[in-house]
Amino acid sequence: MSNRSEELFQAAQKFIPGGVNSPVRAFKSVGGSPVFIDHSEGSRIFDVEGRAYIDYVGSWGPMIVGHANPRVIAALQKALTKGTSFGAPTELEIELAEMVIAAVPSVEMVRMVNSGTEATMSAIRIARGYTGRDKIIKFEGCYHGHADGLLVKAGSGAATFGVPTSPGVPADYAKNTITAPFNDLDAIRKIITEEDGNIACIIVEPLPGNMGVVPPKAGFLEGLRKITAEKGIVLIFDEVMSGFRVAYGGAQERFGITPDMTTLGKVIGGGLPVGAYGGKKEIMEQVSPSGPIYQAGTLSGNPLAMTAGIETLKILSEAGAYDRLEEKSTQLCNGIKEAFAEAGIPACHTQVGAMFCTFFSEEDVTDYATAARSDTERFGRYFHNMLRQGINLAPSQFEAAFMSLAHSDEDIAKTIDACRNSLKEL
Repeated sequence: MSNRSEELFQAAQKFIPGGVNSPVRAFKSVGGSPVFIDHSEGSRIFDVEGRAYIDYVGSWGPMIVGHANPRVIAALQKALTKGTSFGAPTELEIELAEMVIAAVPSVEMVRMVNSGTEATMSAIRIARGYTGRDKIIKFEGCYHGHADGLLVKAGSGAATFGVPTSPGVPADYAKNTITAPFNDLDAIRKIITEEDGNIACIIVEPLPGNMGVVPPKAGFLEGLRKITAEKGIVLIFDEVMSGFRVAYGGAQERFGITPDMTTLGKVIGGGLPVGAYGGKKEIMEQVSPSGPIYQAGTLSGNPLAMTAGIETLKILSEAGAYDRLEEKSTQLCNGIKEAFAEAGIPACHTQVGAMFCTFFSEEDVTDYATAARSDTERFGRYFHNMLRQGINLAPSQFEAAFMSLAHSDEDIAKTIDACRNSLKEL
């Protein structure tokens, strides 16, 4: 890390809790201090001393068309001349809503919000109001934002009351959240049998990216769809990360499963703060002012976020965009696999579309328990080795990596070479 970054981090800690505005940025999982970024372009970010890094974080997913994409920047510059916020409806909201509805199989109506957390929190409220039930099921290792009812871990048994994972979350609130192992349909069947008639919704990342990338087992999503349909439970796909990332229609298009509701974010804002939730018309018409379930937001549908999202989706809708993303990702992942094999270092490599991950693990990673057994200390050394060679990965074993349209063959080759060099030093 540069001396200037260290100076800035020391200064930040005087004014900002932990020196960062989101915890993972503090490098606690890998050691050391964070790099402070000055600007970005294409596949690269540049720190405050001008050093370039080939970036596979992509602002945690949204920069799928590359940093500071000229088309997105031009559209934003034009929008800026009209103002930054109105607190009133705009035509841009309709345009982006139409694009989302046309792309995402489950979405017949959509409400724009300001973050992924706001989207998931709202979707769960809608599901509760629609069903008249209180309890929800989520999965260990699937992150749906920092709303109180979602910062919950499993109790002593699969169907016990949830336990808060953060001070400030009331136990009486957490008890309505039941946590199950990802990829385990038997656990879901047991919970629903014991809680028959009490479950409002099941919320799941169809492709988890917050415990690393963990693909669903064959039949898992299909099983959730069947069970929820039979029991009148709302199935919510949290596609804040996977939406417009692993396919234009998200993971639900890729896997061929249509949930009742979907939450979105990241890509649909083109790098600006945004979120959205949508689903069946009969569910969404329960949202105020059409229906009785209240949700509001001053900056919802912000014209700058709508503009960046519209231009990003226009680029992604062009012929061959997702084929190129898949080819680039596969090229990189194959090179990384070869490097690990040559070094004789055991690892589990996962990839779905333009999301991928390498676990320092001797076993296949299929859920949070197997992900948690990864060698995080070794990952930390690998992370810093890569960073020193100008490769920016997420500073945690349990995060996804992201490919963009801006990454070149040269970028990929440099990354594979850096990987080989980094593994030699482990």
